[in-house]
Amino acid sequence: MTNSKRRLDVALIFGIAALILLPWYRIEGGFFGLGWLSGFPGDPSTAPGILQIVSYGRWWLAIAAGLFMLGGIARFISSPMSRGALMALAGALGFAFLSMQGLAITSSGWSWSICETIFGALADGQPAMGAGAIILGIVFVLFFSLGLTERGAMKGDAFVVSAITMLVVLVAIFVFYPVGSMFVGAFQSFDGSFDPSGFTTNIQDLAIWSLSCIVGGDRCGVAWRTLWLAILTASGSTLLGLCFALVATRTRFPFKKGLRLLTILPIITPPFVVGLALTLLFGRAGVVTQAATSIFGTEPSRWLYGLTGIWIAQVLSFTPISFLVLIGVVEGVSPSMEEASQTLRANRWRTFWRVSLPLMKPGLANAFLIGFIESMADFGNPMVLGGSHGVLSTEIFFSVVGAQNDPSRAAVLAMILLVFTLSAFLAQRLWLQGKSFATVTGKGDSGAHSALPHGLSIAVHALVIPWMIFTVVVYVMILFGGFVRTWGLDNTLTVEHYVKAFSIGLRDDGGLAWTGVAWNSFWTTMEIALISAPLTAAVGLLTAYLIVRQKFVGRGLFEFALMMSFAIPGTVIGISYIMAFNLPPLEMTGTALILVACFVFRNMPVGVRGGVAAMSQLDKSLDEASLTLRADSLRTIRKVILPLLRPAITAALVYSFVRAITSISAVIFLVSAQYNMSTAYIVGLVENGEYGVAIAYSSALIVVMISVIAGFQLLVGERRLRRVNRVAIAPSPTASASLAQEKTA
Repeated sequence: MTNSKRRLDVALIFGIAALILLPWYRIEGGFFGLGWLSGFPGDPSTAPGILQIVSYGRWWLAIAAGLFMLGGIARFISSPMSRGALMALAGALGFAFLSMQGLAITSSGWSWSICETIFGALADGQPAMGAGAIILGIVFVLFFSLGLTERGAMKGDAFVVSAITMLVVLVAIFVFYPVGSMFVGAFQSFDGSFDPSGFTTNIQDLAIWSLSCIVGGDRCGVAWRTLWLAILTASGSTLLGLCFALVATRTRFPFKKGLRLLTILPIITPPFVVGLALTLLFGRAGVVTQAATSIFGTEPSRWLYGLTGIWIAQVLSFTPISFLVLIGVVEGVSPSMEEASQTLRANRWRTFWRVSLPLMKPGLANAFLIGFIESMADFGNPMVLGGSHGVLSTEIFFSVVGAQNDPSRAAVLAMILLVFTLSAFLAQRLWLQGKSFATVTGKGDSGAHSALPHGLSIAVHALVIPWMIFTVVVYVMILFGGFVRTWGLDNTLTVEHYVKAFSIGLRDDGGLAWTGVAWNSFWTTMEIALISAPLTAAVGLLTAYLIVRQKFVGRGLFEFALMMSFAIPGTVIGISYIMAFNLPPLEMTGTALILVACFVFRNMPVGVRGGVAAMSQLDKSLDEASLTLRADSLRTIRKVILPLLRPAITAALVYSFVRAITSISAVIFLVSAQYNMSTAYIVGLVENGEYGVAIAYSSALIVVMISVIAGFQLLVGERRLRRVNRVAIAPSPTASASLAQEKTA
C-alpha cells in the first residue's frame, strides 16, 4: 500500500468517526466534559451527523456526507493524477459547502432571505458546529491537500502542502472572518437584518470627526485625538528607544546592565500598573502633588487625567519595546562604513548624521510602527488616566458594555481604528520597499563603533538618565503601593492586600483551600497562557519555515496576510471576535478556546518574524542534505531545524506567554465568569477603587512571569555550535546536522 493511500485511509477513518461517533453540533457545557455521553446518540442535541440527517430532518447535511463519500471513491482510483483531482475537488467543494451551510442556517432557520425564497422555509434550524462538523471540515482540508500532493504540488511533499493549506484556512477563520464579520455588523440592526442607518449615523458623528480644537474649540473628535496621541507616543518612544540604544552601545555608561533591566520591566508589567503608579505620584492625593501643595501652596489639579497623562504612561510603557527593536539595528551598523567616512575627513557628527543614522532607518520605521499600533490599541492607560478624554479603544469598549449598547457604533469605531493602523503598516512597507540598507562591505574592521559626537552624547545622556530615574521611581511606587493601607489617606504599612488576594486556608478534609480573591483568575490566566504560548511558537515557527525554505505561488501574499494581523489592534480583534463567534456557525464566546485562539493569532506574527530571522541564518545545505538522504520534511524539521532554532523558540515562547498575561485590549471583550483573565480582574479592582489589591496582584504577576521566563530558558536551552570536519557522510538523514551540533545549557 502506498503512502498516499495510507494517508487517505487515515483521513477517511476520521471522517467516518465525525459522521457516526461524534456529536455534530456544539455541546452545552463543553465537549470535553463528557456529559453528553449519557444522551448519545438518541438526544437531538448530541446526535451524530448521520442521525441528524435521517432522524431529525436536517437534509442539507446529506450533501456534506455525499461529498465525503466522493472523496472516499478516490481510494479505488489507480491513477495518481485522477485520484488527486477527485480528492482536491471533493475537499474544496466539501469545505466550501460546510462553511456556507453553517453561515446560511442558524438556530432560527435561514439567515439569508434569498435562501428561503429558493428552498422554502425550514422546519428547524441548527445550532453552532460541534466536534463532528469541525473534524469533517478538517478532513475536507486534508482531502484538498492530499489531492494537490498526488498531482505533484511542492514535489509531492504532503506535510508542506498540508501545512500551507491548514495555515491559510486557520488565518481565514481566525483573522479575516472576524474582521469581515465586524464590517458586516456595522450595517446590521439588532435582529441581524440589513440596516445601514446605524453606520451612516455613526460615521458622520461630530464626536468622532470634530476639528473644533483647531479652530478654537475645546476638544477634537475621538478619531483625531487618538491619531494625534499615537503619533506623539510613537515619536517619543522611538526617540527615547534610540537614545537608550546609543547609550548602551556607543558610550561608556557605567550602568548598562541596569539599563537593560529597566527595559524588560515595563514589558512584563500588567496593564493599568503604570497608570496607577503615575496616579500615586501625580494624582490629587499623589506624593508629588501633596509635596507641591505643602511647599508651594498650590491647589491639587487634575492635569494628569487627560492626553498628557496617557502620553507619559504610553511612552514609559512602549519605550522598552523600541529599545529592543533598535539595539540590534544600532549594533548592526558596520564600523567599516563609519571608518571610511572618517578616513575621508568627515567629523563624528557628519558621520553619524550622513552614514550611521540613514542605515538605521528600517529599525526606526519598525519602532515607530510598533509604538503607533501599540498606542492605538492601548486600553489600560487611557482607562485609568483618560478622564473625559476618551480614545477609540475605550470608546469601543463603552459602546459595547456601557449604557449605549450599540454594536454598530463599536464596529464603526473599530473600522476607523483599523484603517489608521493598516495605513501606517502599508506606509511603512512602501517607504522601505526597494531600498537597501546593507552594511556588508567585505572589508575587515576593528569591530568597534565610533564614539558619538560630544554634543549628541551629552544630549542622549540628558534624556536617558532622568528617564531611568523616573522609571525607577515609578516601580518603587508600584512596589510600595501594594503595602499601603489606603494611598493618600492612610499610609500605614500592611500586607492585607496580598492576604486578600492570595490567602490560602485548609479545608475540612485537610486539603488546601485557595481562599484569596485573585486565585480563580490567576489559575485561569496561567492555564490559558501555558496552552497558548507553545501553540503560538509552533504556528509561528512553522510559518517561518514555509516562508524561508519553500517556494510556492503566492508566497509573498501569504506572508503579508499573516503579518497583517500584527497591524490589527487588540481592541479590533476583541470586538470582531465577539461579532463573529457569538453566533453559529462557530460559537465560542465564554469558552477558553476563544481566548487561546485570540492569543495564538494575535501574537503569531512575532514568532514568524523571529523564526524568519533565525532561519535565514541557517545554511540550506543542512536540511537539503537531510532531504537528499530520504528524510521527509517533518523529520528534517524535528531533527535538524528545530535544534538550531532554540533562541527563536525561547523568544516566541516568552513573548507569547507574557502577552497572554498582560494583554487587555482584546481580552476585556472575551472573558467570562468561568474564564476570567487576570488583566480583566484587575480592571474590576481599579473600577472599584481597590488600588492596593490591584497593585499587589500585578506585583505577584511580575514575579511569576520572571520565574516562568527563566523556566522556559532552562527547558529549551541555549544553542552552542561546534564545527566538526568529517571525511565521510554518516548514513543518517540528519548527518548534516553534525556540522552544527547542539549542546543544551
